[in-house]
Amino acid sequence: MNYDSFYRRSIDQPEAFWGEQAEKIAWFKKPSSILSVDKSGFYRWFEGGEMNTCYLAIDYHVEQGRGNQTAIIYDSAATQKTIKFTYSEVKTEVSKIAGALKSLGVNKGDTVVIYMPMVPEAAFAMLACARLGAIHSVVFGGFAPHELAIRIDDAKPKVIISASCGIEFDKVIPYKPLLDEAIHLAEHQISHCLILQRPMAHASMVEGRDIDFATFVNDSAPAECVTVNATDPLYVLYTSGTTGKPKGIVRDNGGHAVALNFSMQYIYDVKPNEVFWAASDVGWVVGHSYIVYAPLIYGCTTVFFEGKPVRNPDAGTFWRVIDEHKINVFFTAPTAFRAIKKEDAEAKLKEKYDTSSLKSIFVAGERCDPPTLEWLQQIAKVPIVDHWWQTESGWGIVANMMGVEQFPVKAGSATKPVCGFDVQILGENGQKLGANEEGYVCIKLPLPPSCLPTLWNDDERFRSSYLNKFDGYYLTGDGGYIDEEGYVFIMGRIDDVINVAGHRLSTGEMEEIVGSHKAVAECAVVGISDELRGQRPIGLVVLKDGVSFSEDEMENELVKLIRDQIGAVAFFRNALVVKRLPKTRSGKILRKTIRQIADGETYTVPSTIDDPMILTEITNTLIHRKVGNAFQ
Repeated sequence: MNYDSFYRRSIDQPEAFWGEQAEKIAWFKKPSSILSVDKSGFYRWFEGGEMNTCYLAIDYHVEQGRGNQTAIIYDSAATQKTIKFTYSEVKTEVSKIAGALKSLGVNKGDTVVIYMPMVPEAAFAMLACARLGAIHSVVFGGFAPHELAIRIDDAKPKVIISASCGIEFDKVIPYKPLLDEAIHLAEHQISHCLILQRPMAHASMVEGRDIDFATFVNDSAPAECVTVNATDPLYVLYTSGTTGKPKGIVRDNGGHAVALNFSMQYIYDVKPNEVFWAASDVGWVVGHSYIVYAPLIYGCTTVFFEGKPVRNPDAGTFWRVIDEHKINVFFTAPTAFRAIKKEDAEAKLKEKYDTSSLKSIFVAGERCDPPTLEWLQQIAKVPIVDHWWQTESGWGIVANMMGVEQFPVKAGSATKPVCGFDVQILGENGQKLGANEEGYVCIKLPLPPSCLPTLWNDDERFRSSYLNKFDGYYLTGDGGYIDEEGYVFIMGRIDDVINVAGHRLSTGEMEEIVGSHKAVAECAVVGISDELRGQRPIGLVVLKDGVSFSEDEMENELVKLIRDQIGAVAFFRNALVVKRLPKTRSGKILRKTIRQIADGETYTVPSTIDDPMILTEITNTLIHRKVGNAFQ
């Protein structure tokens, strides 16, 4: 298949293109229109269509005689436990949970908050909500009570499903006290909580409100699929907002199912019956799209992994899972591989396992720096595909579409736009920029299926956040450029472009250079305030285990690297060695927070942070080195 003609048709004839793709899923009633505009002036896909996402993911395959195929492999590196579930077994589990929710008064259009670790019941609960036409909102297990309370008040759930605890490495994290505190803080009153008791920690139950998950579900009658409209919400997933209030990203049923089904064939080049593994969490969009929904809708076996890439028990865990379950396509964040590379730079642990089943590795979530890409290419000996997307899109915006036409990889680029996404680079005044000119990465409307139709109960914020900057375009919030061959380079959030004495410089480009040093495991470059130049860049670097560079040697070499490749204009003077970088639980480096600390600004500890203590370590390092306005 030719990419250019396939892609152009999706842009020039979107209704015909997506109408054909819609024929590939099982509708209860086919849509009356493919693309329409609602009363708010927002684009909607497949209006008039009737369906059920849980039916597509589970019941349809059972009806097609594939009930005995393995649907979900639960692999817990944390507990050293593996369980396999067939499609028929998943249907039994999901329909009983749906029946339990129904008996608690959950009906079509109601919301349910799911606050769980990576256990199979989390996936079953999501599908059970979809089965009833209820809207689930998954909150990452272990989120602080205040942040969970905010989401409870915004989503207004009828029921919360949670568990007694989660596990990280060898540490048990009690969830129930966090949930109890969140319910206490929230204004919205919760009538019922279903609590999964795990053997590692028993949760105390609130009489009249809390219900034992296993007992109640086991005693419940199964529920059948409820018919929903294609334009009805499937879920709400909260992402951080600049105002401090999280944004509720809405995902509809019809567009979501069509786009994800399309992506499995044309982006990931996977086949039904093959084993697909996305090493993420259902608290993030990757977990929604590529642990639960896309693989099951498409008829794959999906791996539900509880654990970390290192220390579970070592940096060979990913290779062990690939070998044990014969993974065909693997997807994770670059930060996971950077953690592995730090502990096992020569990939000695990989040699213990047979990874010959693997066809490709996909990375997303944080820009794949060229050194990590090159390391992976050397050790994995399969195509490494960097692709770029957002919570808002729900699937890949830019990718090497492996099921269409495989292009040569260019380090630093996620390759070319995916079908349906008219990606353009715009200047400050909305003008379209030429090849290799860096600007705002935007998508010309309409967005393709699966992208957010609006924000949860906030149309105006949807407009102001994404649509008002450039008329007729969706603003991604990222900066970048497109080269003369159509390759898209995402250089980071717009906030990450700094102005040094009038020169606009990309911190993403500097990170590539710093990260290319043989001693650097991972790094972050941020712009901090400078009285003379306005801003100047500083680097924070984590060194590979076992390297022998002193901090002064490291700084001198990195300063020279930037000077040699960008020039003195960058005014890169500081490279600080740190033990670890502050990140969200999904692996994104908190560059804005680092900058705020260095500039002495008041900052809020992000709700998504993996470990708040890292911020104290960063602060102490900046003070010790006398870097930043706050310490001069």
